[in-house]
Amino acid sequence: MDVNAAVAAAAAIAGLCTGVIAMLAFRWSERDQARPTRSSMRPDINAVLPPGVDTVLSVLRSSAVVLDEGDAVVKASSAAYALGLVRGGKLAVEPMLHMARDTRRDGEIRQIELDLPRRGTGRGEALAVSARVAPLGSRLVLLLVEDLTEARRIEAVRRDFVANVSHELKTPVGAISLLSEAVMDAADDPEAVSRFAGRMQIEATRLINLVQELIDLSRVQNDDPLEDAEPVRVDTLVAEAIDRCRHTATSKQITMASGGTADLRVWGNRGQLAAALGNLVENAVNYSPARTRVGIAARRVTAPGGDLIEIAVTDQGIGIPEKDRERIFERFYRVDPARSRATGGTGLGLAIVKHVAASHGGEVSVWSSEGQGSTFTLRLPEAAAPAPASTPGPTGPADPAAAPVRPLPDPEPVVPSPEVLP
Repeated sequence: MDVNAAVAAAAAIAGLCTGVIAMLAFRWSERDQARPTRSSMRPDINAVLPPGVDTVLSVLRSSAVVLDEGDAVVKASSAAYALGLVRGGKLAVEPMLHMARDTRRDGEIRQIELDLPRRGTGRGEALAVSARVAPLGSRLVLLLVEDLTEARRIEAVRRDFVANVSHELKTPVGAISLLSEAVMDAADDPEAVSRFAGRMQIEATRLINLVQELIDLSRVQNDDPLEDAEPVRVDTLVAEAIDRCRHTATSKQITMASGGTADLRVWGNRGQLAAALGNLVENAVNYSPARTRVGIAARRVTAPGGDLIEIAVTDQGIGIPEKDRERIFERFYRVDPARSRATGGTGLGLAIVKHVAASHGGEVSVWSSEGQGSTFTLRLPEAAAPAPASTPGPTGPADPAAAPVRPLPDPEPVVPSPEVLP
């Protein structure tokens, strides 16, 4: 009997404890619900922003920031955070913040251009941005920021290009104008007229070459070479490049020779590839002393994305100083302007080579040592070899397309020379 009474007492105590705990938990829950939370202290974004604004801001390309009457950020795009405009829930750019306050006060739309420090770099680089502030309803202010850095860089490149073109065109045009006046003044002197006319012919040729290379550069920058792509034999490109410079090489007694792996093919636009390799060989001849040697060699190299064809043009010329090697592929850049003009160079040849290589999925590089010469290497993706044709039957004629293509023989050197390539 005593045992049953003890069990009943224990059960009663347990039930009483359970009831007390449940009551305390209920009151604690009510207290938590009544306590103001961070989300309840700040209105919901969709309730603050006018209908549809959140959707519009999410598709804008500009960085967007919406500020309330206390300058707190109500809405900010991911681009705004990436540019460093918003930090800790506040607009971090003081000029923009002042502009937003002025717009909130008088309701006028304002715009400003600023240079902002680039985040994550210690090199002092700046971001050029354009900020526009407008009222959004009666309480909010909308800030739109556009990154102008790339646009300014392109504009600077375009401005420099126009200035360089103007300068390069003015030189031969001015020379032709002066020479024509000299011809008129020397009408009674046949020897002077002949001399001035020869100079006019040189300047006219330089002008024609400059205009043609400007056209070529514009074409390789704007056209897609793969639209008319075809397998192009490297042997043919090398032979054309050597033939293009044969006269100049002969006058300077420069030996030109080709070698390497035969019957290689690259995929691309035949005209652009011929122009690129021709420019490299022409530069090698123009910047080489008399009685030296220029060589062109091609080979296949293995690369992770597929085999590449390397075409190397080596000369024994003056070489390129180290400080100029990274800039020689810029338009109109010359290592030695006086020598370049003496050889008829325009400063666009290597820029064309760079664009042709890039548009064909390749690259061009240079090795050089002052006083020892230079080697320019053009790397291009290899084109698949054509499938072999079927063997003709014993009674049928042989298929001309099935005949093996023989590699072009190495062109004869212009002038025999005992010197060898380094």
